Amino acid sequence: MHVLSPSQPPATDIATYLREFSLSSAPSLFEPETGSTIHDEVVVEGRRYDRFINEFWPARQRGGHSLHEISYRACFKAELPHFFIDLLSRESELIYDPFMGRGTTIIEAALMGRRVAGNDANPLSRILSLPRLSPPTEQEVYARLEEIPFDTPCPEPDIDLSMFYSPATLRQLLNLRAWLHQRWKDNVEDAVDRWIRMVATNRLTGHSSGFFSVYTLPPNQAVSPERQKRINEQRNQRPPDRDVPGIILKKTRSLLRKLTLEERKRLKRAAEDALLLTNDAASTPEIADDSVALVVTSPPFLNTVQYAADNWLRCWFNHLDAERIGMKLTVTASLEQWRVSMLAVLRELFRVVRPGGWVAFEVGEVRNGTLNLDEVIAPLGERAGFVCRGIVMNRQNFTKTANCWGVANNRKGTNTNRIVLLEKS
Repeated sequence: MHVLSPSQPPATDIATYLREFSLSSAPSLFEPETGSTIHDEVVVEGRRYDRFINEFWPARQRGGHSLHEISYRACFKAELPHFFIDLLSRESELIYDPFMGRGTTIIEAALMGRRVAGNDANPLSRILSLPRLSPPTEQEVYARLEEIPFDTPCPEPDIDLSMFYSPATLRQLLNLRAWLHQRWKDNVEDAVDRWIRMVATNRLTGHSSGFFSVYTLPPNQAVSPERQKRINEQRNQRPPDRDVPGIILKKTRSLLRKLTLEERKRLKRAAEDALLLTNDAASTPEIADDSVALVVTSPPFLNTVQYAADNWLRCWFNHLDAERIGMKLTVTASLEQWRVSMLAVLRELFRVVRPGGWVAFEVGEVRNGTLNLDEVIAPLGERAGFVCRGIVMNRQNFTKTANCWGVANNRKGTNTNRIVLLEKS
């Protein structure tokens, strides 16, 4: 890789550059938050790729819609898909994310009046995403919670969870888990049930009284029982009694706080034909050829996140086999195996994206910043049939890795979003 000498043109120069590639009808163009955009070129495998560097969307926390506030490991901020959905698509066009995660892309697209499709080999992704396309009212959630026998005596669980929950809290959780599972088995589960399942799944463990558990790591990772025992000993803590239905209702209120009537209508329209799959991202026959206007996605990065291990407790609550799920996910330390996997995905994306459609493929730097995955994806995208129109690097003054991990800003973790822009020309 070689970086040519950078220049600093105004944002309008980038707009001119992009208009040359059929973007003149886009509703908005690259408008950086601060300062001038650095425009340089990167040479990979003998091919020159334009690159644009700036802070293209704000770094502030909780700046997006409240409906996105569901924790998940390695998820990007809603501002990222919003930027590209606004730039590269129009109302009612189909937006797709093959690595759906917590559903950031599809929820943001639906809020913006687009049709949506998503896929993730981890079924937890659908559990966390689908309910937010059909959000119930707070009153509907309250009424359903009143029906659930939270305090009924019940058998002990099949695993020891005493290091996370008090006996009273665990009893409430077990009754909720059984009630939701029975509703699913009886084929009577509805949008309110799915919402309660999603919120409860998100509140299982965390580091405040807004979660069901004693103090533990942030809610996007469930530590092992043995590790939690050590945390309890170090902090001299015992699991307190929690009000499970009260916490669910409070989180519901928080998620819905910014939702307008017009946004509810947009979500309802998107939900009517939304397609949420649990396939391998390289094989999605349910999605028609040439049907997708824009893909915004971010794949797993070379085993830097252990999705199944991090979600073992969420899997237990939802009667899912975490080990079996882990075997399905693309988690490899081998760059060559990752290349093979990503090429297969990009070829499938080339099939489903319409002519003139786009892929915004977000990756980052791994291995302590020594490997920039955008320089891997750009040539792979072209091998799959796309034309790489450039690399957009969103650089921000903070690390996405939480301070609790002891990661210093701009030294470790991921401090940039690197988005490879591919067009089906």
